[in-house]
Amino acid sequence: MRSRWRVRTVLAAVAAVGATTVTSVGIGAAGAAPTHVQAAVEGAEITIALGSEPTSLDPHIVDDGGERAINDNIYETLLTRTPEGELSPGLATALPTQIDDVTWEFTLREGVTFHNGEPFNADSVVATIERMVGLVERGETDNSGFYATITGAEAVDELTVRITTDGPDGVLPARMYWLKQIPASAAEVADLSDEPIGTGPYKFDGRNQGVDITIVVNEDYWGEPGTIAKVTYEFVDDSATRLAGLKSGRYDLITNLAPQDVEQAPAYASVQGQEHPVLILDADEGITADPNVRLALNLAVDREAIAENTFGGFATPDNGQLLSPSIVGHNENLEVIPYDPDEAKRLLEEAGVAGETIELVGESGRWLKDRELLEAIAGYWTAVGLDVQLEILEFGAYLDVLFDRENRADSIYVSSSNDLLDPDRQLATYYEAGGVGSSNSDEALAALIADGRAELDPDAREAIYEEAMQLAYDQALFVWLVNNEDIYGLADNISWTPRVDAKLLVVEMAVVE
Repeated sequence: MRSRWRVRTVLAAVAAVGATTVTSVGIGAAGAAPTHVQAAVEGAEITIALGSEPTSLDPHIVDDGGERAINDNIYETLLTRTPEGELSPGLATALPTQIDDVTWEFTLREGVTFHNGEPFNADSVVATIERMVGLVERGETDNSGFYATITGAEAVDELTVRITTDGPDGVLPARMYWLKQIPASAAEVADLSDEPIGTGPYKFDGRNQGVDITIVVNEDYWGEPGTIAKVTYEFVDDSATRLAGLKSGRYDLITNLAPQDVEQAPAYASVQGQEHPVLILDADEGITADPNVRLALNLAVDREAIAENTFGGFATPDNGQLLSPSIVGHNENLEVIPYDPDEAKRLLEEAGVAGETIELVGESGRWLKDRELLEAIAGYWTAVGLDVQLEILEFGAYLDVLFDRENRADSIYVSSSNDLLDPDRQLATYYEAGGVGSSNSDEALAALIADGRAELDPDAREAIYEEAMQLAYDQALFVWLVNNEDIYGLADNISWTPRVDAKLLVVEMAVVE
């Protein structure tokens, strides 16, 4: 008889760097806990179905969940996080020492090599930093919001490196949890997609464009090796097809399991993570430039119904911000915008836009229930008197629209996940004027975000971000929706607990007997 193990994770606390404490509880179908420890199968092979194919395998160029799902196993970072979110040493032996307001010193782990045999040392860290700084300066990366403050790095000796920023940067430790380290020889490579080379527990094995990507265990890994020998990633944007593959045994793990399908899966796991589906509104031009129109678009949406009907109870309505309660700067005084379609209609008529066309752009398959959510929003907006032009694009084309700084859509869907576990992740990307996913030019909001980034005192930093959340709320810069749980479907012989940062680390997985 197959058992269904459900793992729910409750975020409990957050430290100054954004670390969280969690409590995980596993319960069986009848509420019984497992009575024995199952042994891991050495050398097992698994297949994982992702909702979208990576647009690139260069970890410095794209901000792409499909890329991260694979490269998080190939590359490593100076700092890492525990499954519960606590910042901890990675390729560095400890958290950094702050030399002055703009200089952080890292001591590196000895005896680590890249998959091509090159040593990991201060030279490779300098090469990584310089490559990223160059990409940001030339506008050739989607990750500028993560790294724009970094100015360079200097090798002190073989295992000591200093990283500098353009001003005080309280986010720097968290940034070094995100920046994947490359060998020094790769510093001048224009695109690392063809042959990703890291220090991680798995090595790139091959890619069939449009079909699959494979990685294999790194037998020379410096840390504890994984028990799974090979992973094949396939790309399936349809949730029903992913589920069918899981049930048939083709897949061992699938992402974005639909809430209504949890009881059909051999097993499933969920975690109250960082995903916040949201609609970014163009606050500068077009129909959405009027703040009362933006408010009307919010009032037209029934978030409680979305949480219960679209996400099957695996979500909670957002209280007007993208920061989860676990993240520094979450403003607990903000309230969920109520569902009031009559007031929405009145505001639209008062603004003189009743019956006008509004663009709604999104994609399908990358995030949980994305198509269904977009169709629901289109229905809500149509019901209050707007002509909704809904465009659901292929993921690559969708990213082109999302990151187009010149021609902003009236509204564009994104599911914002704060995997960095620091407020600057979402604020620099979606709130701050000039952010790669931002659609406003509010100077006061941008100044607050910059002040928060530069503030090193945790309490002062939190107060600044709370003020920024209030300002964005008052201007209705987004249509905030829900914070949904990450739900994964598992084969019944897969042992794995989801992480609050949504990383799919194969070294933490096992096939059990």
